[in-house]
Amino acid sequence: MAGRNLPPSTTALRVFLAVARLGSTAKAAGEVHLTQSAVSKQIQALEDHLGTELFERSPAGLKPTEAGTIYRPYAEAAIEQMERGARRLAERAAIGRPIRLHMIAIAGERWLMERFPEFAQAHPEIDVQFTNFVSENEIEEADLEIVHGFGPWQDRESHYLFGRRVALVAAPAALERLGGFARAADIQKMTLLQHFQMPTFWAEFTEAHGLRGAVPAHTVRYGYYSVIIRAAVAGLGVALAPRCYVAEELASGALVNPLGLDFDSATGCWLTVNSQSERSPALDTLVAWLCEEARRFEAAG
Repeated sequence: MAGRNLPPSTTALRVFLAVARLGSTAKAAGEVHLTQSAVSKQIQALEDHLGTELFERSPAGLKPTEAGTIYRPYAEAAIEQMERGARRLAERAAIGRPIRLHMIAIAGERWLMERFPEFAQAHPEIDVQFTNFVSENEIEEADLEIVHGFGPWQDRESHYLFGRRVALVAAPAALERLGGFARAADIQKMTLLQHFQMPTFWAEFTEAHGLRGAVPAHTVRYGYYSVIIRAAVAGLGVALAPRCYVAEELASGALVNPLGLDFDSATGCWLTVNSQSERSPALDTLVAWLCEEARRFEAAG
């Protein structure tokens, strides 16, 4: 009946295995960080528990008995399983902390949200929170940020995502109403729909098309690219937008790219990693997935 019960302790199992391998209580004591007397007591307790002797004692040392030889692989398996369980829990603890992801709205609307269910299904153990705003009095610093700007940044890990290729877009009816678009300089008679955080697009466009110093007839500034796109579709003006953000409208014909006018901007959408965040397998998995999905998104756009 004794053999159906659990051993006195995992320490007893570790001591038994050390003695079986080393053939000496003195040597085993050094390995398991116990006194020789404590090692002998652990062996005795295990033998009492099992109701049989596990070692033959002689001047040459200790040698496993037939019972000890039978018991040894089971003790090894038990210790191995407990170590695996401990490692799994440690990995779970590292993965389990929520990852805080902050991003510009258009990246979520036009790219991430429709793709994220695939990631969530593949990695249900990774908890991603999509804002760093907690309350009016508390703001958590994000682990990852998707930002638009002049990357990379020397003080943080940075990965380019997409958005450098920028196109001139407008609704067909708006261009027709203004007499068409025959040359790049015609943009000067248009109303420009501009994102207030991306004012460099106009200078980059005019430089790329030999219009340095040119100004649009009127400029209307917006805070969100999704609003700019809707305004352009509604015929309120022309916009300079990353091609990947307006791919759907260009494909449907809601917007056109007159004369194929575009340019490569010095700015783009980047993923940055907070250097103060605890690095974990979950964070690395998410970063790798975001970068791969961004590569596909830009290629499709």
